[in-house]
This record gives sequence, C-alpha cells and structure tokens, in this order.
Amino acid sequence: MRLGVRARQVAAAALLGVTVPACDEPVSSTGPGSAVPSVRFVFVGATARRSDLPPSAIDCLNGVGLTHIHPSWRDFAAIPLRPLPPDRYDILLDDVPFDTRVTFRINDQNSCDENPTGAVTRNVLVNDVRLVQNATTPGDEPGYAFMVARNGTVSQ
Repeated sequence: MRLGVRARQVAAAALLGVTVPACDEPVSSTGPGSAVPSVRFVFVGATARRSDLPPSAIDCLNGVGLTHIHPSWRDFAAIPLRPLPPDRYDILLDDVPFDTRVTFRINDQNSCDENPTGAVTRNVLVNDVRLVQNATTPGDEPGYAFMVARNGTVSQ
C-alpha cells in the first residue's frame, strides 16, 4: 500500500517527534537528583564466615544473613552484595541520585563482634574512594554518607 506525500510527511513528523527531544530538553533525562549511570560499592572483608566469632555473636550472625547494603534512596531495603572470594564484596547500582547527599549501611556477619548488628565501620569504597563511617542509619546503626557527581566523582 502506497502512502501519499502528505501521509508520509505526517508519519515522518510523528516518528521524529517520538525519537528526537525538543531543542531545549537535554538528550539525557538525568538532572539534579536523578540517577548517574553506575556507582560501585565495595566492602573489603573476608567472604567466609570467621571461625573465631564469640558465642555472644550468634543472634547477630542469624540476623545479618548474607552480607548486604541498605541504601537510603531505596528506603534502606536490604540488597545482597556479591561475594568475590576471598576478601571482597561489591555491587554496582545505577540509580544513585547525583549531587544529593545519600546514606547507606553495610551489614556483614564477620563484623558481629565489633557491632551488635554487624554494621560495617571500615573498609568501604564507593567508586574507588575509601569512605569513613560518618552517618547514622535507621536503628541508630553506623553508616556512610556521600555525594556523587554526574561524572562519578565521589565526595564525603
């Protein structure tokens, strides 16, 4: 079936309207408070359960389960970290708001002798920047706060 010239022009205009943004709109939908392409979180810690944890840590061990992260921009929901034996966990998240202060916490069974909830207080990196424990997360657990720029640069 052949379309007339006017019908082809209308079809082409409709197609362009769907695929090409207006001149005053950015090509990307990201803006202040929107997500950056990706942010890598790393926790440097043994992936095997320590055998020297005291019996008093049993409740913590059972409560922590898998080593996981609780990010503020996801309402502190628990997200398992990927173990990279023997001494590293990581996760790549692509929804971290940029130019906005965000917080998170990591819980690990092997930290149960240092914190009764297994909250991690050291050996955490975000986009290869080592963070210091500098925030409190829900439940008064220690955590981290940082900001990430659109280009992935992290600051505390």
